[in-house]
Amino acid sequence: MKNKLCLGIIAFVSIILFSCKKDYTIGGSVHDPHVNMTTYDYLKTNHLFDTIVLLIDKTGLKDEVNASGTFFAITNYALDNYIDKKRDVARLTDPNVKFDYDSIDFKAIKDSLRAYMFKDKITLDKATKVGKFYTANDGEKRLIQGIPSSDYTNNGVFTQYPVYLYLTKVIAKPGRPVPPDESGLPNLTSDQFLQTRCQTTGIITTTGILHVVNNGHVFTYYADLFN
Repeated sequence: MKNKLCLGIIAFVSIILFSCKKDYTIGGSVHDPHVNMTTYDYLKTNHLFDTIVLLIDKTGLKDEVNASGTFFAITNYALDNYIDKKRDVARLTDPNVKFDYDSIDFKAIKDSLRAYMFKDKITLDKATKVGKFYTANDGEKRLIQGIPSSDYTNNGVFTQYPVYLYLTKVIAKPGRPVPPDESGLPNLTSDQFLQTRCQTTGIITTTGILHVVNNGHVFTYYADLFN
């Protein structure tokens, strides 16, 4: 719990600095957002992405990751959360069932990984609170939002709240389909927006832009679909 809190604070500080200086940040220190390597190679340099690299390799999507204008990377935690939730659901019918990484049908989830890839170059400074639909590589639309937050801030100090980047899956409900464009968003209800906040934004590789979703995210939004 303490480690997760620290990660959250670091992410928050990073977003504040990014919003002000438009630089990539690590642990509160400002860095040039450019990294002289491909998106895939950058992921391989950080152990936080060991399992997503494994997933990319198993699904044969290395070239597609590098060809994407934007990739929302999921961390080891997000994939662990997915495994845990899949196991919980399976045990509703078989209390003794085992489900781990060896149980994943990699062919079946190939498009699930493509849902985090986009041909467009998506940046935080262009994101709005209402959001804009972008088509992911799996063919489905995702809503990209830039939402101000007062988390960890003091109203007497901050004149402008930091903006978080959100990757949002919009789901249909009876009588409320997913609209063809942003103009139909006001007709939806809050339970149709499955939001995941990015903990790091704006890493510019030699092949595209990389954002990192928060550690509490569940790959494929699997947990949200059961709420």
